Amino acid sequence: MTAAEVLAAHAPAANLAPELSAWDGELAGKLLMAPMAGVSDAAYRLMARAGGAALAYSEMVSCAGLHYGEKSWELVDPDPAEPDIAVQLFGSKPELFRESAERVAARLGEKLALIDINMACPVPKVTKKGEGSALLEKPALAANIVRACREGAPGVPVTVKIRRGRYMGQEVAPEFARAMEDAGAAAVAVHGRFATQMYHGEADWGAVSRVADAVSVPVIASGDVLSHDAALRALSETGASAVMVARGTYGNPWVFSGHEPSAAEKVAAFECHVRLLEATGAHLKRARSLAGWYFKGMPDAARWRNAAMSCVTAEEFLSVAAEVRAHVL
Repeated sequence: MTAAEVLAAHAPAANLAPELSAWDGELAGKLLMAPMAGVSDAAYRLMARAGGAALAYSEMVSCAGLHYGEKSWELVDPDPAEPDIAVQLFGSKPELFRESAERVAARLGEKLALIDINMACPVPKVTKKGEGSALLEKPALAANIVRACREGAPGVPVTVKIRRGRYMGQEVAPEFARAMEDAGAAAVAVHGRFATQMYHGEADWGAVSRVADAVSVPVIASGDVLSHDAALRALSETGASAVMVARGTYGNPWVFSGHEPSAAEKVAAFECHVRLLEATGAHLKRARSLAGWYFKGMPDAARWRNAAMSCVTAEEFLSVAAEVRAHVL
């Protein structure tokens, strides 16, 4: 089955949309699925869009990877069932960003909703190369990267994702965001932690508010948006135009609509997601993590999670789902 056929056949049982709507280009009031390394593949994006996400992002894609090899393009290419996609790029060289933006725009055409530049990733193997959140210390270079992307893909919105700052107590986000706006960024996503915090502690949505006050372009709130209610609070409390949901999507594509799924719908969603992994050619071992997320909170959840850890084929994962249905529902 194709991914579109999987959605048509199996999404309704999970209270998810069997057909997907294209992004209308507006951010106001929208909930977006964040880029997540090792998570946001085509199947994951399709589940999020079926759950109500206005737009879904690729994993962050290395500009150097696109330049030197073909494998990175697997992270960029949308499935035919996806109406559109936001592609997030990372790197540190404006010339590679220009080339990548040009090639991504040419390859995706009308399916490319926007190009996002990662200036937020705190992982040392990224920052030691001057990429991700390391760019927060080099606003002039970051601005040149924004300009390079705009030159490479004229007419495609270019956005940036940033953090409060790189080091604890050194918030640079408002003035940095102004520099990105001056360079032509169409929107700024703000994660309310410092890079050195990684994902520890609490995100400070006040940082989002301060950026929203500092720029005139739309601001996207990010960080600790773990539920639909939290997303609505972020919109109302920060002055952000939109909200980006990351970990809140784990096993919960309904986070975008606010629907409270039943156990039966969770099992059906897991089955749909497994079938989408197969239809999109993804590595089926990803379903091991999905099992833990979808079955969380169910009776004997550890049992089902452990059973999934030995699965390899789609049929084996679906057999675990059948066991859950027989014992839990």
